[in-house]
Amino acid sequence: MTHEAPLSPETQLVHAGSDPGRQGGYVNPPVHRASTALYRDTAEMDASQADPLKRGTPVYGRFGTPTGRAFEEALTVLEGGHATVATCSGLAAITTAILAYVRAGDHILVSDSVYLPTRKFCDSLAALGVETEYYDPCATGAAIDALIRPRTRLLYLESPGSTTFEVQDIPAITEVCRARGVATIADNTWATPAFCRPLELGAGVDAVVHSATKYLTGHADSILGAIVCTQESYPLIRGAAIRLGQCAGADDLYLGLRGLRTLGPRLARHQEQALDLARWTAAQDGVASVLHPALPEDPGHTLWRRDFTGAAGLFGVELDPRFTKPAVEAMLNAFRIFGLGHSYGGYESLVVPADPAAGRLPGTWSGRGPLIRVHVGFESPADLREDLRTALKALHTA
Repeated sequence: MTHEAPLSPETQLVHAGSDPGRQGGYVNPPVHRASTALYRDTAEMDASQADPLKRGTPVYGRFGTPTGRAFEEALTVLEGGHATVATCSGLAAITTAILAYVRAGDHILVSDSVYLPTRKFCDSLAALGVETEYYDPCATGAAIDALIRPRTRLLYLESPGSTTFEVQDIPAITEVCRARGVATIADNTWATPAFCRPLELGAGVDAVVHSATKYLTGHADSILGAIVCTQESYPLIRGAAIRLGQCAGADDLYLGLRGLRTLGPRLARHQEQALDLARWTAAQDGVASVLHPALPEDPGHTLWRRDFTGAAGLFGVELDPRFTKPAVEAMLNAFRIFGLGHSYGGYESLVVPADPAAGRLPGTWSGRGPLIRVHVGFESPADLREDLRTALKALHTA
């Protein structure tokens, strides 16, 4: 008996979720803008209602369309999961995944370095009787084990953190959580499945969330989220998405699927240009440190080398503590090519100021210099360096 060789990630990016046979022979699926599904008879209608979690069954547009299925199937293959649930935004993916697990009286552990809207949502869970405890993102298995209580239901992590870029020991954390019966969710937006697959690290997380708005779509023109599930977590998360009325728009799903096809070469370019600029920036006067796990001097570099196959185009630049807020604002206002704006993952370069100390655990960030977050796009590296050089001059002048 012969077995087909597994496809490489590069090939999967191009072909996953595509089936020209069910797409009229065309390479790309059509955009299905649909709400109502019609049935041949009552028997078919009853069958569709009997199992609303079944993928591919036409029930109602909110439950999925062929366009959504193509995107979900592709991302499932890329992450090595069982099934994917598409959502209307990255934050919707985060909140839906968390709400699928928590109940009144539960205790959850959340990485102290998570995306700020994630933190605000977790804080709001107190009104529902859920206690959130934030843990040091550099904590390993033993430290996590000490934090687990009898009512701990969930651990939520983001690696690297999207502002301060700490890399977490996912294998050690999942091993402890699996043994203690605690579910785990990982935000994989920074690395994408092209560079990291948390479902396969150690005991594996129970679900992976994405802001597909970022690298997966890659063109700064769509708002989209996704939750990639294991076989065990899928009914719970899919059921929560249905109850919460969660779904993604047809056009955004199509743009997400289109973005996946070029994710490989785009990320390669992001990685190359970001590392080049990060090294250059680290040597400039006024820069205290560069927070980028692919740099050998970064505290998370060893874990990054073990668990990741590449690095995204997003990193942090910590300035010397002597610089005041007006000086940093003068620097930000001096950029000509780097746009001053939130989000990342598109073709354009961006900068945004960050204040990690706001809301963080005492001592995990306090006393350090001003931080800016840099996303490196596809502009000329020489132009980007010159733009940053000009901005640093403005910083010193101010």
